[in-house]
Amino acid sequence: MFLFFLSSGLFLGWSLGANDAANIFGSAVGSKMVKFSVAVIIASIFVILGAVLQGAGASDTLGKLGSVNAIGGAFTVALCAGVTVFWMTRLKLPISTSQAIIGAIIGWNFYSGNTTDITVLGKIVSTWVAGPILGAIFAILLYLLLKFFLERSQIHLIKLDAYLKYALLIIGAFGAYSLGANNVANVVGVFIPSVPDIYLDFGFFALDGIQLLFLVGGISIAVGIVTYSKKVMMTVGSDLMKLSAEAALVIVLAHAMVLFIFSSSSLSNAIQSIGLPGIPLVPVSSSQAIVGAIMGVGLLKGGRGIKFNVLGRISLGWITTPIIAGFVSFVSLFFMDNVFKLQVFNGTNTALKSATTNLNNLPTSAETALNINLFQPLLYTIIIILIAVIIVLALKLTSDKLHSKDEQSTDIVRKYKTQEAFLKTELTKVNSENAELEKEIEFKRKEQMNIALSIIQKNRFLEKLRTKIDAIINKSDTNQEELSNLKKLIVENLSIDKERQRFNIYINELNRDFYFRLLNRYPNLTENEQHLCALVRLNLSSKDMASILNISTKSVEVNRHRLRKKMHLKRENNLSEIISKL
Repeated sequence: MFLFFLSSGLFLGWSLGANDAANIFGSAVGSKMVKFSVAVIIASIFVILGAVLQGAGASDTLGKLGSVNAIGGAFTVALCAGVTVFWMTRLKLPISTSQAIIGAIIGWNFYSGNTTDITVLGKIVSTWVAGPILGAIFAILLYLLLKFFLERSQIHLIKLDAYLKYALLIIGAFGAYSLGANNVANVVGVFIPSVPDIYLDFGFFALDGIQLLFLVGGISIAVGIVTYSKKVMMTVGSDLMKLSAEAALVIVLAHAMVLFIFSSSSLSNAIQSIGLPGIPLVPVSSSQAIVGAIMGVGLLKGGRGIKFNVLGRISLGWITTPIIAGFVSFVSLFFMDNVFKLQVFNGTNTALKSATTNLNNLPTSAETALNINLFQPLLYTIIIILIAVIIVLALKLTSDKLHSKDEQSTDIVRKYKTQEAFLKTELTKVNSENAELEKEIEFKRKEQMNIALSIIQKNRFLEKLRTKIDAIINKSDTNQEELSNLKKLIVENLSIDKERQRFNIYINELNRDFYFRLLNRYPNLTENEQHLCALVRLNLSSKDMASILNISTKSVEVNRHRLRKKMHLKRENNLSEIISKL
């Protein structure tokens, strides 16, 4: 039953991981120095370690603010805080999970009638102011120190890039550890008064009930980091201000230092031992610390790169988060209590003392708790996990090979389609050019026929005119000399004709391919015979050919006869058909 109620805390832990992982690796991933996959693996491992090893420090202060003394109340408070964080995450705002859970606890205080400890609340709220200020101060000091070191060392840029990458991973791991140590109280702190008194012995280490609670809370944070942290990570790393690798390194370290200071009981005790006031161990806002660090670096650079509209949006989220969480918590507790009849608080608030006692006595004594030896189950679990990992890796390798083959096939198909499209385009282009060429040839062919007809008609007219002049010359009273001159002029016009030359040029241009095919088949043909074939191809009569060639019809017939012999044609072969088929 406890695990069922704990589900809301796990949901809150998932929301926290999805939102606050951006504070650890957002700047590193945003500056493209660290891959997102590497960032989530490191963050998940170290956030769990921080939660288990050092998560109790901040839980004490949270319990003093309001010890939720009924498991139903703890379930509702954690659920309301989780819903608030998830809603803000959907809006891609890096809000404070601490503010959400504290707002929800105050809502429980109002509903249950418990008094909110103003001193503790003031201590917590003061960290909301101190967190970003400390983050900015640490970031400015660390940035100046790093800049001074880089100017003196003069490291080659390629080596510097590699060093910064490894430094980001190490500092990111420290940041994840600090996040788990400081913020796991937000996730499962309200369940501490209700945690079962249990003691699990794994053989080489043992965990009591509260440490198990922190372990489960840390795992839920890690799941949130792995599954849903990318959107907010990119908001912090890219949208607020463009960061260099050096700035990203400084910001992550400054943020981790703030979280570590407010969660380390050893550091607080060390400061108290030298007579100084101890550090309040409270769950500070990771988001506020990282945004403060980014602002510090931005202000050091003159504030030109800061996107104040994004900063304003984030600040609005910080202000509204505790108010929304408190209101939602109060309303939800009312429904849980009056509609679902779920006990959300005990009237005698005795759990406060019980919780305080539990926290002061960490770890719980194994003598009074239920002691369960889990060495053998743990061993079997490890063996099963190893076998499962081997099977998963084998399946993944097979899947990768199939995926690779699919990608290769897809590439081949894509190349084939590209080539096919290219060839279709080329074919369309060639067809278009051929159509244009056909039009041009047809036009020149018609013009050639017009010229041929013009030559034929003109020669016929001149022949008629010469015949009439001969008749006039035969008459006795005619001026013989003038008519002879006129006849001579006509005969000269019959032999020297510009149109004939132009026609010959057309014949040669349009029949270039025809002449090529003709000579391939009949290589012994002379130039005049090729010209005669071109006229035969125009389907002209012998008389018309004679007019164009300015020779007699008889000569044309003789030339056609010689042409047939050279082409080795039989009597039944039609010269015009054979030439037209070439």
